Amino acid sequence: MRAAQHAEISRIVGNIHPIYKGEPTPCGAGSGGLLPWVLISMNSKIFVMAAGIIASLVTSAGAQTVGDWVLGKYQGGAYWFPGVVESIGKGTVTVRYDDGERETLGKKAVRPYDWMIGMKVECNFKGAGEWYSGKIASLAGEKIGIAYDDGDKEKTKTGRCRSK
Repeated sequence: MRAAQHAEISRIVGNIHPIYKGEPTPCGAGSGGLLPWVLISMNSKIFVMAAGIIASLVTSAGAQTVGDWVLGKYQGGAYWFPGVVESIGKGTVTVRYDDGERETLGKKAVRPYDWMIGMKVECNFKGAGEWYSGKIASLAGEKIGIAYDDGDKEKTKTGRCRSK
């Protein structure tokens, strides 16, 4: 976890102390996905937290750097789409979305990528233009497995999915 993220998380949830950074470990039965974790001491209690959850507490893009995988509010809409930071300007972030689109956004319209197995998303089923709700069943880079609410399943790319 970067120092800026740690400082922002401490500001939000109180004083936290990462006391052990875990190696990526399997997450989700048979998913093949890897999830880094952190052992945290907070208020004399010890917690094991996924690093993605911790990073998701930091909503400011100020901690982002070129090359970071992020979520951006495409065209100021209600949904967050995954992409990579291409450049950072004064108060702006240029994101190349996973579907190939590019957009320059205000920093408040960009947040750290926080998708994980079990999270609700909407995906463009088979790329046919219809968006359906489901849960992430597997993640491996830009490859994503979706278990749709209607019972369908699909292996697709993150560029065809969005979150609220």
